[in-house]
Amino acid sequence: KSANPQWREQFDFHYFSDRKDMLDIEVWRKDNKKHEELLGMCQVDITALPMKQTNCLELPLEKRPGSLLMLIAVAPCTGVSISDLCVCPLGDPSERQQISQRYCIKNSFRDIKDVGFLQVKVLKAVDLLAADFAGKSDPFCVLELGNDSLQTHTVYKNLNPEWNKVFTFPIKDIHDVLEVTVFDEDGDKPPDFLGKVAIPLLSV
Repeated sequence: KSANPQWREQFDFHYFSDRKDMLDIEVWRKDNKKHEELLGMCQVDITALPMKQTNCLELPLEKRPGSLLMLIAVAPCTGVSISDLCVCPLGDPSERQQISQRYCIKNSFRDIKDVGFLQVKVLKAVDLLAADFAGKSDPFCVLELGNDSLQTHTVYKNLNPEWNKVFTFPIKDIHDVLEVTVFDEDGDKPPDFLGKVAIPLLSV
């Protein structure tokens, strides 16, 4: 119930060179659990922003009253990657040794924000729900750790997809939970939910 909301939340988006350069932002309102209304949207051209500094932007909403105040920083991506199983980043013994040295006990307080390093191999799913009329699904998998999010490619018309991808995340909070969600791609419509598993980092 506010026309001037303050969220003060930080989100990390991993920007790779093969992605589009525009950041799309939408503002929605909720009356209740069922009714939602789009209040406005705007875009930010990532390529136009200076690197390695925090940019304070006031963005007017397109065709609607109101504006968004945002802080956006574009910085080199460290510790995050998506790769195929055959070129696993920690497959190299020397790289594993470097990581082990970096997080050994004596280096614990060198960088308080650099808690650790998580690698997830997403191999396959089995016996997924059929979301399409043809008795198939177009599944893809989304991994979320804190406000970090990465995803696999879509395997079309398959209830037993194999992704064979390796994801690496820097850990910023040891109490975070890794959430792995499988969705069915549905064209221009929002994807359908096919299932989810949550893994607390402290259980690994």
